Amino acid sequence: MSKNYYEILGVPRDAPPDQIKKAYRKLARKYHPDISKESDAEARMQEVNVAYDTLSNEEKKKEYDFILDHPEGFSGFGGQAGASGFDDAQFYRQGFNQGSTSDFSGFEDLFGRFGTGFGGGNYQYKQRQQSFRGEDQHAKLEIDLDVAFHGTSQQITLQIPSINAYGEPEVQRKTLEVKIPKGMKEGQQIRLAGQGQTGIRGGENGDLYIEIYYKDTDQYRVEGTDIYYTLPVTPWEAALGQQIELLTPAGTKVQVNLPKNAKTGQQLRLKNQGIPNKTAGHLFLILNIVNPPAQNAEQEQAYRAFAEAFKQFKPRQL
Repeated sequence: MSKNYYEILGVPRDAPPDQIKKAYRKLARKYHPDISKESDAEARMQEVNVAYDTLSNEEKKKEYDFILDHPEGFSGFGGQAGASGFDDAQFYRQGFNQGSTSDFSGFEDLFGRFGTGFGGGNYQYKQRQQSFRGEDQHAKLEIDLDVAFHGTSQQITLQIPSINAYGEPEVQRKTLEVKIPKGMKEGQQIRLAGQGQTGIRGGENGDLYIEIYYKDTDQYRVEGTDIYYTLPVTPWEAALGQQIELLTPAGTKVQVNLPKNAKTGQQLRLKNQGIPNKTAGHLFLILNIVNPPAQNAEQEQAYRAFAEAFKQFKPRQL
């Protein structure tokens, strides 16, 4: 006589859900086709899957227990409930119609709902073990601003959620070499095909999308392809509107004419001097007037003369 589902999993009928789950995991480790050395591993794994699918579902388990307690309703099969001799729903209906009683008048519907446990269409579907594509994963990567102008290759280590051979979630540590081209704008993504979550039952892996962000510093910040550069200037450069030389984030020297009487916080735009994307960004200079410290008597006297020259200037309302 073929084993029933409790015998397949090696648990008693009154086993609680956690005991059923523990027994299933033990057998899955033993018979999973990807790791087992047993000659009949695939067939045994299918048998274990069907048993666990039934006994781990409260409604299916009640229906299955009912069948075990009423074996006379299965005389058309010549076997025990849960036996591997069940072939399909049509075979059951023929046997049932030949020798049924009124107590089982609604059992054909019961069988249809219980298909995954009796070799019907749902069971055949489980035997095929449909594969699924792994999910896409997303990560963020902060890089230095100079990468925008020169590009680089960088190693990154990620933790990717995945499903192991027993169908349990786990986290994989993955180290990848990522090529970052120049001209990446803030928030733009790099796609790494097949580096996402592992596919299920042989399905293809998902993709990994890495979103690029630039590290903010006291001097630079990036928005899209535009760069905002806080530019320190002296009081006389700002007041007189002098020409100054500066080194751009791209590493080139440029000459900039300051407007006369420029103020702290005032912005100047250098067109197309931002990140060299398909549509180049701009470089915005944010002026910051910096006063030199008076460190000797001569410098202190210079400030006194400056104050005398501007004694009518009142920066505060009194």
